[in-house]
Amino acid sequence: MSATRFQRQRRTLLAAAGALALAHGLPAHAQAGGGSEPIRVGGTLPLTGPLAPVGGIHKVAAEVFVDALNKRGGLLGRKVELMLLDDQSQPGNARTLYERLITREKVDLLMGPYGTSSIIAAMGVAQRFGKLFIQSSLGDPSLAPYEMQFPALPLGPEPRLADTQVLLDAYASTTTPPKTIAFVTSKFPSALDLAKGGQEVATKRGLKTVLSLEYEFGTRDFGGIAARIKDAAPDLLWSGAVGLEAAQLLDAMKRIDYQPARQFHLFPAPGPTVSNPQAGGLTTLTWFEDHAPFTQNAGAAEFIAAYNERVKAAGLAWPHVDYQAAAEFAAWQILEAATTAVGRLDDKAMAAWLRANPVNTVLGTRRFDGKFNSGAADTKIKQAQNGKWVTVWPPKFRPSGAAFVAP
Repeated sequence: MSATRFQRQRRTLLAAAGALALAHGLPAHAQAGGGSEPIRVGGTLPLTGPLAPVGGIHKVAAEVFVDALNKRGGLLGRKVELMLLDDQSQPGNARTLYERLITREKVDLLMGPYGTSSIIAAMGVAQRFGKLFIQSSLGDPSLAPYEMQFPALPLGPEPRLADTQVLLDAYASTTTPPKTIAFVTSKFPSALDLAKGGQEVATKRGLKTVLSLEYEFGTRDFGGIAARIKDAAPDLLWSGAVGLEAAQLLDAMKRIDYQPARQFHLFPAPGPTVSNPQAGGLTTLTWFEDHAPFTQNAGAAEFIAAYNERVKAAGLAWPHVDYQAAAEFAAWQILEAATTAVGRLDDKAMAAWLRANPVNTVLGTRRFDGKFNSGAADTKIKQAQNGKWVTVWPPKFRPSGAAFVAP
């Protein structure tokens, strides 16, 4: 065979391979020998710093998903490799590291970090480079106007109002609803905004605000704050605590022999909070817990089993699934659904598909219509009961035999 004829045949074969790849929604290089290369997904989490107790939860959930995904064959016939960096709970670090992931590491896809400020910092980088940005936990959707960002948590477009509305609905169902309320919050961006929205809701519902107090994120000494709460003597304490702050505030109130009649904490670290002796009756937000009916959601049973096994081995303080772990897992379910549906690594096409299609996740069916791609709010309330978290509101999400325990 002449060299010229061989070259013509080789070009014909390569063209056919390219056409076949397009027909199956795969890049030509993947069919022509590049298919063994992993799809690299990059992101950061706060593995150290004040948000580390929750960052560790997200890390385990992400690893559980990626391991299961690879056992199923990966994405687009390729294994998935997670490149996870530690942002140390610092938004500036998150910004720098996401730039590194895109420009130096050249990851194929992004996954958002944990923590409002870090999410916003990373989102700005994603927007600059036109990357799809799925995130699990942004508490203030109004800070996310980027059209290619998608939240895993069903917060709705206005959680600053909806979160306190569902909380007060729960307490209004009791025989002695609160008449006074104290707002004590971290200046963590989403917590501060939710506290301000909560005050608006409380005022409209006729509750008297007897204390409004803000403290710096990362505060550890809550002695003075506990004393202010005791002096105000609210019927309901609304605490915008983040991470370990809730347990630290509980300890500070115990030292002065005080416990609010009713108390709500916004984003507490689940294990240290529910295991605190002062936590009985405490309420917080939830979107998923390790009990029915949540266990019937897409992929929930397998996720719970794998997560609980791995989290014990990792030595985390709370060796059980909660909504933080589920939100991270759901974010990955959303990424998988978009990639599979589009059939190629195309950020814009994947974003367009998500805006037009629902995704079944461990958090239930997620839709991304409306403002900020947020979908409808689906927030619940859980309560610390005998060292365990139990969803208590709305009633249809309570496990069998459970009740809302309130004074």
